[in-house]
Amino acid sequence: MRVHGSCHCGQITFEADIDPGTVRICHCTDCQTLTGSAYRVTVPAPAGSFVLRSGSPRVYVKTAESGNQRAQAFCPNCGTPIYATEPDEPRIYGIRVGTLRQRAELAPMQQIWYRSALPWSADIRGVPHIGRQ
Repeated sequence: MRVHGSCHCGQITFEADIDPGTVRICHCTDCQTLTGSAYRVTVPAPAGSFVLRSGSPRVYVKTAESGNQRAQAFCPNCGTPIYATEPDEPRIYGIRVGTLRQRAELAPMQQIWYRSALPWSADIRGVPHIGRQ
């Protein structure tokens, strides 16, 4: 599936080919901190299919507890996280699903690092719904 994405301010735009069956939620504490939320939803895209159409992301290299490094790319203007990849020779881009126009079609198929999941994040169905703020 071809997807198109952008940051919040529109400075960075991109497109890529993804497999909708590979969308996943990551509950690791790094993703919680880097998103400022309970988890992150990503979909992998092969490096050969990822095309940056406009803008130039800023990159922060995060070293995990394992020693592995991940380049975290975000918009230097609005701060929107765009993707994560290997810092030297990207093979896969972990695209942030919230940046994609097609995000409503991309339901997660797997959850990883579930041991770090916030206890309340597993079921929020009982939380009252408000259509607009």
